[in-house]
Amino acid sequence: MIDASPGRVLSDVDLAVRLAEVAGKLLVSVRSAGMFEAGALGAAGDHTANAFLVHALRALRPDDGLLSEEMSCDGSRLGQDRVWIVDPLDGTREYGEGRDDWAVHVGLAVDGVATIGAVALPAVGLTLSSGSSPPLPALRHPPRMVVSRTRPAAEAIAVAERLRGELIPMGSAGAKAIAVVRGEAEIYLHTGGQYEWDNCAPVAVAAAAGLHVSRVDGSPLRYNAHDTYVPDLLICRPEFAEDVLAIVRELAGGRSGS
Repeated sequence: MIDASPGRVLSDVDLAVRLAEVAGKLLVSVRSAGMFEAGALGAAGDHTANAFLVHALRALRPDDGLLSEEMSCDGSRLGQDRVWIVDPLDGTREYGEGRDDWAVHVGLAVDGVATIGAVALPAVGLTLSSGSSPPLPALRHPPRMVVSRTRPAAEAIAVAERLRGELIPMGSAGAKAIAVVRGEAEIYLHTGGQYEWDNCAPVAVAAAAGLHVSRVDGSPLRYNAHDTYVPDLLICRPEFAEDVLAIVRELAGGRSGS
């Protein structure tokens, strides 16, 4: 159950947390059943978590829009100011491989801004939200950068070289963002393309924690667009934002001039 107290209305952030945690428990149960090979396991987990999240949000926030990676979109969300954007299982590969770096994302965009978010890392029993971010730890130099395990962006590698930083391969986008929130890394730069469900909730959590969040040209991230593709993003400690954006601009200028 989402709420053990009948009649109690959960706040948006509390609802996001509860939904992410329950979906995470479902995913852990599916994986621990030991019934599926890696590929089928990911599909089973996605389907199970998505069915729960979609049903719960339609029941508990019937007037809001909804966008999920695992649900076809009928376009009705585009006319709504409040839209829940969820990824039932971010890091399907890692989930299927028995790793810990996968996540559940439950985000709420209000007027196109990632306003509420909860990111659960069920395999390690951790959930962070836009209402409960820990204080940022002491800054570390040189910075650590979280990057894709399988396709680290060329720009991220170049930025790490310029800042003499350390690259930390990791799976889920949510796991990467939470690593920066928790002080396990300082920079998450991604230029390989994502979708709104990949980063809406992580961006809301990161922004609430006091981190810099933007596109790699410094412009704001916007949500509930007709085209849900998000080409790039930067989540980092504010102290590194100016340098990272400047290096990315320089790299882009070099490519356009070649």
